[in-house]
Amino acid sequence: MDMIYLDYAATTPVAPRVLDAMLPYFRESFGNPSSVHHYGQRAEAAVEEAREAVAAALHCHPDEVIFTSCGSESDNLALRGAAQAMSEGSGRKWILTSKTEHHAVSKTAEQLAGHYGFLLEWLDVDEHGMVRPETVEKAICDNTAIVSVMYANNEIGTVNPVKEIAEVCHKHGAMFHTDAVQAAAYLPVDVTELGADLISLGGHKFYGPKGVGALYVRKGTPLLPHLTGGGQEFGLRAGTSNVPYIVGFAEALRLAVEECEQRVAHVRPLRDRILGTILEEIPNSRLTGHPEKRLPNHISFAFKGVDGNLLLQMLDAAGFACSSGSACKTGNPEPSEVISAIGLSREWGLGSLRITLGSGTTEEHVESFLQVLPSLVERVRKLNRG
Repeated sequence: MDMIYLDYAATTPVAPRVLDAMLPYFRESFGNPSSVHHYGQRAEAAVEEAREAVAAALHCHPDEVIFTSCGSESDNLALRGAAQAMSEGSGRKWILTSKTEHHAVSKTAEQLAGHYGFLLEWLDVDEHGMVRPETVEKAICDNTAIVSVMYANNEIGTVNPVKEIAEVCHKHGAMFHTDAVQAAAYLPVDVTELGADLISLGGHKFYGPKGVGALYVRKGTPLLPHLTGGGQEFGLRAGTSNVPYIVGFAEALRLAVEECEQRVAHVRPLRDRILGTILEEIPNSRLTGHPEKRLPNHISFAFKGVDGNLLLQMLDAAGFACSSGSACKTGNPEPSEVISAIGLSREWGLGSLRITLGSGTTEEHVESFLQVLPSLVERVRKLNRG
């Protein structure tokens, strides 16, 4: 049976043009960029050209781009590196973030507080999972080292006002980091507009390969490396450069920026079709996340009295690949931190469903999904009641 993939927030297929850009660096140009001979020089040139391409996409300087292994590593480098540097330089100890963040941020913040002497405060979110600038203003103080608020939520799709939050942070002399891993596929990533000091990206969310990411580090931002060794990545991230993946990351980001309007125009009407139909046809259903300020390819729901994991299994058997909240949470019998943070009861929270669209999604896929979902939700409810 042919599956219909509706889980693009979890990962995306590598785009053909991205794969074509990568292939030469697996075989013909396989050198180590740290080697001085011709093979090494060609590899080094490829990495630096990729860095320049990423810088052009972000509207920053090439030496402000640090390549990593993934978005989670970028988050870790940003949070650990900035918090420790700020602590050493000015004695600042407070970290502000929210429980709606990806675990790469929230778990890192918890570890810094639990084992490294930092103080952690959780920022409240509204009913849509949004962190408001005034919330940050109330919580921030002269002892705040770093604030981390994601650009767009991977689980419920809400887009946060990161530019305004950055302004609050800078007014108080604190660093501001935003996890833009989910956002970069469809939202502007111009660093001059976002205003963040540190921005995390992950390649496999925008049709690049898994296993590569980047961290934008604004010039002058204090940062300690968390992976030491050689002097790669300006001494901020040691390890032999993954040349083909870096090349693929740069090409994928270039295409995401270049084709942003067309990609949004493709997915948004399909998203709106799903959104309107489900809320109209399935009783006791509700949208999670902001109704308007959300990713254009992202729809997330909660269904009262539904076992979300059982629903996923039935959808999979029917030929549809979806997610229950974050891909990292699939299989967990408890509502996610995000669902709990927006105030949903367990009866609602266990019935979460995330549908995310992408380049391969068609109108036919959407109509097939909408024909199947209402009856499956009803079947799951009957099983729960039985």
